[in-house]
Amino acid sequence: MLLAGGLPLGAARAQGLAPGVRGARAAALSGAAVALGGEVWSMGNNVAGLGEVQRATVGFYGENRYFSPGLNVAALNLALPLGRQPAPAAGTTAGVMPGAEGGSDAPRPRPWARHGVVGFEAQRFGGQLYNETRLGLGYGYRFGQISLGGRVDMLQVSIEGLGSRRVAVGSLGGQVEIVPRRLSFGALLHNLSQTKLASYQDERVPTILKAGLAYRPGTQVLLLVEAEKDVERDANFKVGLEYRPVPVLAARVGLASLTEQASAGIGVLAGPFQIDYAATFQQALGFSQHLSISRTLRLMKNEE
Repeated sequence: MLLAGGLPLGAARAQGLAPGVRGARAAALSGAAVALGGEVWSMGNNVAGLGEVQRATVGFYGENRYFSPGLNVAALNLALPLGRQPAPAAGTTAGVMPGAEGGSDAPRPRPWARHGVVGFEAQRFGGQLYNETRLGLGYGYRFGQISLGGRVDMLQVSIEGLGSRRVAVGSLGGQVEIVPRRLSFGALLHNLSQTKLASYQDERVPTILKAGLAYRPGTQVLLLVEAEKDVERDANFKVGLEYRPVPVLAARVGLASLTEQASAGIGVLAGPFQIDYAATFQQALGFSQHLSISRTLRLMKNEE
């Protein structure tokens, strides 16, 4: 069976059931985002990274895979810090992109949310013939140099003419600053229980383990490496590079081995808005486009 865009139904399911990436920043890095934190997209890339979010943030992410309407992705994410924390002091991380403070040797306070950060995601993949709807609730907590997080999803898979199926999926993530503001490690285990989706051919939601490093040699450069292993597939190795000529502008490139994918993108900070765009290329299937827009929210009077 073919989707409206001409791709096999089986290919669509393989594209969608995996957790994928959230945000055009991660897409521009070919998905090497498990060690990144402090942004609303951490809810989808590594829930532990939510613990570094300092301000309430809402974001929208859209993806058009291979110019096929049947493979579109749309996601709405929300990160909400719990407990009052002081506003960033002058000259600290306010007004720069997530991660732009990395590499500085100057001591600067980083006011993590006192009671952690709650995240929510509503995501949809696919078209009329086949689609997936995912509602996720997550929590991340930062203490010292360690962040831990967990997430539970309600995943609904629908096939026209065959009905739909709902299952629960759990994930656990962790991050640690090995060298503060220089070197970080992140890991994520998706689908802890190896949830079964259908009895036919014992079909299950993919169980995936990710692990990676983020290295900041200076304030302008971020290097990332990551390995992703589906229990039923070969490992996928990813590398990414992010360069910030100024704190409000970023250029990114990435490569992934198993999917033979190359990626590139840019990011711009405009006041409370973070706007990112990425394009990815896979030799057999072609181009995909990714766009994400997030906005920080002022929920407390003492926030600037």
